[in-house]
Amino acid sequence: MPSGDVLALIDESGRVVEWGRPAEDLFGWCSEEAIGQPVSALLCGAASGGSKRCGNFLDAASVLVKPVLRGTSVVWQVLAAQDSMPGQDAAILQAVFAHSPVRLCVLDHQLRVVYMNTVTDERHDTSVQHLLGAHFTEACEFADPEEEAAVAQEVLESGEPAVDRLVRRLRVPGRPTRCIYSVSYFRLEDSAGDVVGLVTSALDVTERENAQNRLVLLDTVRTQVGHLLNVMDVCSELVDAVVPAFAGMADVEVIEDVVRGEEPPPVPVHRDVLLRRGAFRGSVAGPPIGIERSLPVGTPISDILSDLRPRLVKIDEDSSWLAADPDRADVIRRSGAHSLIVAPLALRGHALGLISFYRSGQEDPFEEEDVAVASAMCAHAALCMDNARQFMREWISARTVQHRLLPHQPATHATAEISQLHLPDPEGGGAWSDAIALPGARTALIVGDVAGQGIAAAITMGLLRTAIHTLAALDLQPDELLARLSDTTARLVAARATLPPHPVNREPLTAGCIIAIYDPVDLTCTIARAGLPNPVAVFPDGTSASLSVPAGPPLAEPGNAPFPAITVSLPEGTTLAMGTAALADEVLAPSGTLRPFLDAIGTRPLRDVCDDIAHTLTDNHRTGETLMLLARTKALPQDRVLTRDLPADPEAAPIARAAARRQLEAWDVDDETAFTAELIVSELVGNAVRYGAPPLQLRLIYERMLTCEVSDTATSSPQVKHARTVDETGRGLFIIASLADQWGTHYRTRGKTVWAEQPTGAATERQDETADPA
Repeated sequence: MPSGDVLALIDESGRVVEWGRPAEDLFGWCSEEAIGQPVSALLCGAASGGSKRCGNFLDAASVLVKPVLRGTSVVWQVLAAQDSMPGQDAAILQAVFAHSPVRLCVLDHQLRVVYMNTVTDERHDTSVQHLLGAHFTEACEFADPEEEAAVAQEVLESGEPAVDRLVRRLRVPGRPTRCIYSVSYFRLEDSAGDVVGLVTSALDVTERENAQNRLVLLDTVRTQVGHLLNVMDVCSELVDAVVPAFAGMADVEVIEDVVRGEEPPPVPVHRDVLLRRGAFRGSVAGPPIGIERSLPVGTPISDILSDLRPRLVKIDEDSSWLAADPDRADVIRRSGAHSLIVAPLALRGHALGLISFYRSGQEDPFEEEDVAVASAMCAHAALCMDNARQFMREWISARTVQHRLLPHQPATHATAEISQLHLPDPEGGGAWSDAIALPGARTALIVGDVAGQGIAAAITMGLLRTAIHTLAALDLQPDELLARLSDTTARLVAARATLPPHPVNREPLTAGCIIAIYDPVDLTCTIARAGLPNPVAVFPDGTSASLSVPAGPPLAEPGNAPFPAITVSLPEGTTLAMGTAALADEVLAPSGTLRPFLDAIGTRPLRDVCDDIAHTLTDNHRTGETLMLLARTKALPQDRVLTRDLPADPEAAPIARAAARRQLEAWDVDDETAFTAELIVSELVGNAVRYGAPPLQLRLIYERMLTCEVSDTATSSPQVKHARTVDETGRGLFIIASLADQWGTHYRTRGKTVWAEQPTGAATERQDETADPA
């Protein structure tokens, strides 16, 4: 039998409609016996009244079965072919088309439907027969028919199958969301290799893909939300993770107390609570971020914060709750939102806030499964927000402690112009600076830094700053001050070691400090440092130099290493710069990128220089706490200082009193102050004559205070004695302590200086008039 002869035609129900002579010869059934019979019955020899010749077919027959379009109907044409499929394969093909859960379509060269199974068809209002002959995109109703037509045409031309393409289908009756299908395209060829059409398969994978997308979304939220330790930043991370993957718009509102780091309120939340908008992202502009509003009562928002149960909210134009929440109603109106989920941000029965998810336009409406997903996302976000809240509470406490412990404004000094650059670490730190007035118009310039962050560093900084103020009152040299401060730090370290185990307590206590004492009379500066970089001096002639101060160990370093000090001359108008380690490379080092700001300081206001450096450091994305103290030196006018050498005998006291009286009259000091000063001078000189060693020297300094100084070369320390009634001596220092505002002893390289200070109204007024506003 020639290959390609038409043997029979079979309709779509599987019954024979035509039976030719070649079929009679091949199968042994006459046309009267075959027509109208199911083809499966003929192949199995079960047709009524027919001869059972199935064995002949199975042994020798080979046929090709192909669909053809006859009018609006599809029939199966059985052709003779040497390599066509056996009969049982035809039965398999029939079973696949009749019972497969996969939507199958056979297409011709023009991508028209020639056959389509009906088992999984969801177009109940449209007959499959009506679709025969239509373009396959009309039958399948893809969301993007042009793209699918292009893919099918490419497969038809190239022969390369397109497998498992995820394609959205338009909404079908009874399903509110669009379906997702896995679509594949295969080219059909006959035994001669000629292209006869395409077969497409489409499997509904909507549930599988939705479940997979939800898992991916939850994983995205867990990996992208919670990196930042700020409540508002966590809100931004959350909306970035869910838009547009889960919703077209997302709006996060946080309870105001939570933003400030306070404890979240328990449920139900009081109606007077304030909500702050933490983040908003969507297709339309939302309310401003950070704006506060009252809790809208009688809305899904208030319901959420009453029972912490997420809700799929119905949106209708006549929804009564929209009138009670005009902000949300405006967003819904402008965006055209048609579906809304409101979910709480809560932890352990306490409400932190809530988030609203919107879908609009062509987005699928939310389903109940989406409510569970929203609840899972909010649970993770709430945990991250609570961590940020606790960190923020500690951060606020640390910044508050640091702010309270630091001087609010630099003190004004007649002999030094002071300015400070302080760029705090975002998490709080322990850097500080001070300018402390000392007797004799001297000024102690101090920069310190406690390593670490948070409350622990701030409190330690406060303790060390208090200690150094106390030690400065003893009028010690910088090296002695650092030694005493190091001892204090060591005691703090020992005290911390006895505290219960805690992450904060396990951090080593490390601190550094640099102290410079400037004398405006001698125009000298004595400097010692512990762990901080060398200071820089910018001289009036425009030259600058890093002062080579011997490096001392950090405070509380084991070993009791000394803190060497040096004394350098600083002409009037010299600017001294001291800073923390964060400035060592960029500003204080000779090759630092910002060193030119110091080198060109000239006579510019120090505040302007600090601002320029601060702006540049900010642009360079600095890290760590940055602090620098600038001090421009001034000389005390010579007419404000009296220096007089004294003999080492009883005549020294009247000589000193007379010299002091004349100078006080020249300074126009009031009589009461002058009388007290003469008495103090007399007692200081008498004490030096009796217990000191020559040579003796008197010095009066008239600045913010009236200072009386008597120097000798003895190293003995003066002690206050309480003389008995019958004693004729021993009352000198007691009298001085009673009359002076404060007194003390300043030790020098050779000998000592005993001093006493008195306040003077005239000097105070003069200082206020001449003080630099910086």
